[in-house]
Amino acid sequence: MAIRIGRRGMAAGLGAAMLFPGALRAQTDGLVDAARMEGSLTWYTAHTDGETAEATGRLFTSIYPGVKVTVIRTTAQVAYERLLQDIKNNIANCDVFSSTDPGHDEELKKRNLLAKYVPANATGLAEPFQGVDPDGFYYPTSAGLVLITYNTKLLKAEDAPKNWPDLLDPKWRKKISTGHPAFSGYVGTWVLAMRKLYGWEYFEKLEKNQPQIGRSVNDTVTMLNAGERTVAAGPSGTTLMTADKGNPLALIYPTDGAVLLVSPSAIMANAPHPNAARLFMEFLLSDAHAQLSVETRNESLRPGVLPRAGAKPFTEAKIIRLSTAEIQKGIPEVIEQWRDTFGN
Repeated sequence: MAIRIGRRGMAAGLGAAMLFPGALRAQTDGLVDAARMEGSLTWYTAHTDGETAEATGRLFTSIYPGVKVTVIRTTAQVAYERLLQDIKNNIANCDVFSSTDPGHDEELKKRNLLAKYVPANATGLAEPFQGVDPDGFYYPTSAGLVLITYNTKLLKAEDAPKNWPDLLDPKWRKKISTGHPAFSGYVGTWVLAMRKLYGWEYFEKLEKNQPQIGRSVNDTVTMLNAGERTVAAGPSGTTLMTADKGNPLALIYPTDGAVLLVSPSAIMANAPHPNAARLFMEFLLSDAHAQLSVETRNESLRPGVLPRAGAKPFTEAKIIRLSTAEIQKGIPEVIEQWRDTFGN
């Protein structure tokens, strides 16, 4: 089932591209012509669900005709493993790599596998997204929240959990859904944040409630929508987008904090289409992409693009944000702890 951005939403995205010089600034140095000579790029991404990723590629091509995006959308860990396999086999497939685990970018940077490029549009990012990589090899191009989500047909708002420890109540036994930290950077960061707040005892108690565990954080949306589970540690964007289609889903911003995920993108050093990759990075940091992000219920990284009605700007919610160093060190640790506790 394809995303229907609609004429209003697509027009907003294209309008942003035309009204804001930042969206087209890259044309001044001939980058667009060079990208069209290459004709395409391949994007390994875990930033969104597959439908939104495809819509992102289509919008880019509509702004820059003649440059096609081949979208390879998987979970973060799967995308990373695929990229590492390419590198091991001396295969140059990926032009732009977009993970939800910034530790991946740090490791690639240390191995000299990323190309340094300073996008002109990076200067227009909101203050919280400036300087994510002081060396200039990767940049934040997506942001989202992991918070408590629920099925409104199965649960009244007043009876829903209000904070993360509420999910440990035995009344939620066999009613909770999560993703898996070994597959999803979003889930890995959420697990790491919970460990930081409450210790691993949190998950030892959660295991007793027998949560249904998928892979991607987006699997929680499917489980809630099907009525297989009542509440979840789920993503704000995909949950809201599904609710917009008339499905019985809603969000709770936990009183102890929603987990903010700042997801980076980078150009590979061996990118087969380096100019198209640079142009795509400019696009990912533009107002046009920010407009599409809020249309598909993700966070805007640019101050001039505000969220749609029904979503709370993350600046107005209590937020938990981990550093890149914490994520890089901690996610491998919690993957092993998760498997020891949950057995998968």
